[in-house]
Amino acid sequence: MRLPIMDTAARCLACHALDVPVEQRARTFDLSDGVGCENCHGPASLWLGSHATRNWTYDKSLALGMYNTRDLIQRSERCLSCHLGTPDKTVDHELIAAGHPDLYFELDSFMSVMPPHWNETDHDPWLGVRSLSVGQAVQLREQLKRVARESSSGIWPEYSELDCFACHHNLTATKDSWRQERGYAGRRPGNPPWSLSRYVVLRRIAEETDAASGQQLKSEVDRVYSLVSAPGSDRKQIAAQASSAAEIADRLARLTSALKYDQPMSLRLMKGIAGDADLIAAEGERSAEQATMALDSLFIAYTKNVPLPHDQQIRAAIHALFQELEDPSAYNALRFSREMKNLSSLLP
Repeated sequence: MRLPIMDTAARCLACHALDVPVEQRARTFDLSDGVGCENCHGPASLWLGSHATRNWTYDKSLALGMYNTRDLIQRSERCLSCHLGTPDKTVDHELIAAGHPDLYFELDSFMSVMPPHWNETDHDPWLGVRSLSVGQAVQLREQLKRVARESSSGIWPEYSELDCFACHHNLTATKDSWRQERGYAGRRPGNPPWSLSRYVVLRRIAEETDAASGQQLKSEVDRVYSLVSAPGSDRKQIAAQASSAAEIADRLARLTSALKYDQPMSLRLMKGIAGDADLIAAEGERSAEQATMALDSLFIAYTKNVPLPHDQQIRAAIHALFQELEDPSAYNALRFSREMKNLSSLLP
């Protein structure tokens, strides 16, 4: 059977183009244009011409249907509608097995590589730290909501929720296996674990935002991990537990969005994440990837405001972390942990 391809399959076009009903398409509409303004900003016929004129306000555009991307929670939700999925947009294990890349997300990193096409109205010097924090909370919330949906109906387990590289990794001699050296805490050897990549950075952010909510989230996430990582778990119980954890992640998203970030907090986040070297490294390549992107974003945001001693060495240490991720199936937690500890030792 011929697999659907990106320029014809509705499943692909949902994210890779502006695929609107035929009756809503203007004469100039061309599906081959791919992703355009309206994918992120919503239907623009009522405000497109006006929004760049003198004395026009953003609120007027919102009233006419523009999506509010200035709100960091809503911005994260819109990005994650494709970079994680919704009930109508999914990248599941079947699609990944057919060749689609696995999905990952870090709001501030993703925004930094987007060509600026707006006037920034938020002049908070620590906006990058806030963007990172909100994005982490929203992506965990959305992942938990996805787990609740998937476990309630359809095929379960959905393997894209698990740590891909627990199965898809280079084979090594037993004596060289960091996985066997690490052990299998909280699960039976051979059971692929639920991926904690969308939580390992947030746990530090949660501690800074609201310690009580952070501890509650940890307990809830631990329960989801145990249920999803154990074959034969009751699907209704998984859905209920994931939904409960999603509510706490939502609360944290709103708290992080309203929080006032500053130099000491940003440095504490850097030091906290880097100090979790062994824990993060042992969770696998995707968790290491999240931590690396977060540390890079924090370093950039921090040095825009305050010089860091040893900044060149720190920059080189972050680059070394990225190098450890270049071949995901050859990822080695022991090596990554050493590189992260080196970075940690450079932070004041």
